[in-house]
Amino acid sequence: MNWYSRAPDGGLLKIRLQPRAGRTEVAAAHGDALRVRVAAPPVDGAANRALVRFLARRLRLPRSAVELRSGHRGRVKSVWVRGLDERTAAGLLAPDR
Repeated sequence: MNWYSRAPDGGLLKIRLQPRAGRTEVAAAHGDALRVRVAAPPVDGAANRALVRFLARRLRLPRSAVELRSGHRGRVKSVWVRGLDERTAAGLLAPDR
């Protein structure tokens, strides 16, 4: 699980985001990142907001516990999640297929 690393009070996820997908889902590992597809376009931060909402829902956490730390304008993003451990991340972020 190269896409997860421990961070203070939680975990840091390395995400490769694919906007304008047919559906919002966890696709698979993509090198050292977890590929996530979102239906939202990459316009005015819509894809980033969709990613944060999706991860919060998927991890069963409030949206305030998920924070985009870097990669606001690129496809590879770093997302900090409060209280997330490796075992929980592996179980709840398993690919949809």
